[in-house]
Amino acid sequence: MSEYNTYEEYIKTIKNLNPSYKCPMKKTLSLFTGKWRVYVLFELSKHDSRRFGELKSAITGITNTMLTSTLRDLVELSIVSRKQFNEVPPHVEYSLTDKGRALFPIFDEIIKWNEKYQDCKENIE
Repeated sequence: MSEYNTYEEYIKTIKNLNPSYKCPMKKTLSLFTGKWRVYVLFELSKHDSRRFGELKSAITGITNTMLTSTLRDLVELSIVSRKQFNEVPPHVEYSLTDKGRALFPIFDEIIKWNEKYQDCKENIE
């Protein structure tokens, strides 16, 4: 709510949205559907680019199939870019696009909210 000085201003803005306008919250949250998208996005946000194997090692519990599928979806949504290097040996690197990097403030706010309201004494995977 950084654009709003008060909760009342926020509520007034939300209530005055054009009814034909698709819900911005629903549309945005649909980008994060599935168990692994947020993990992949967050991992990519920590590096300029990552190879498939590096992502696989960094994300505990994800299968090759699920990582492939998740990356494919994120590339299709233009949030992640895929760059193939045709050299020996060939390899592929993934990175966030400008659209993907625009998620950084959202991740930052989630982290701040978590630090303020959640007890993170246990390690949750």
